[in-house]
Amino acid sequence: MLEQGYTVAIDGPAAAGKGTISKAVAAHFGFAHLDTGLLYRAVGRRMLQGEEPVTAAQSLTAEELGQGDLRTAEIAKAASKVAVIPEVRSALVDFQRAFARRVGGAVLDGRDIGTVICRNAEVKLFVTASAEVRAERRYLELAAKGDDVSREQVLADVKERDARDAERSTAPMKPAVDAVLLDTSDLSVDAALARAIEVIEMTLPKA
Repeated sequence: MLEQGYTVAIDGPAAAGKGTISKAVAAHFGFAHLDTGLLYRAVGRRMLQGEEPVTAAQSLTAEELGQGDLRTAEIAKAASKVAVIPEVRSALVDFQRAFARRVGGAVLDGRDIGTVICRNAEVKLFVTASAEVRAERRYLELAAKGDDVSREQVLADVKERDARDAERSTAPMKPAVDAVLLDTSDLSVDAALARAIEVIEMTLPKA
């Protein structure tokens, strides 16, 4: 176990595979993992319940991230909307930065980890894939859960979210200048994970 802080920042658009890769990387190295998107989804859920987004963000607890299904299409849209609010992002920054520097290593995945939250992360990855590939992955995921969606609608939602995330004035989604790009369009999960592990191992402190 690492005896100091060590941060792996993994960014990228929806359904690119960053969540799967992040969890697997954390498990492989024994690091803690935080899906920062869940923070925004939890705030989005509370907004849908009638709460003011900034108030929700300021009072969010870690326990809420494990309560209920935060991965519905409705909550995803709400999360993207609250994520453009500067006061919401500011309220969640301290939570993420404290998690990132915990002893033993941490993996954080989101959209602005390498560019805003953890600019000094030891490793930065930007996981991406074509909009069509990501939409198909998301469609299959939603259909398996019984959601009534069409491929055309999911693709439109993916493109709309990409534009909103990339064009927002606060912390737009983009690769950090020192991030390693990992395009998973034509990669299996195992191949993508192997590449991520290879990148991390090159920077790990030597025993």
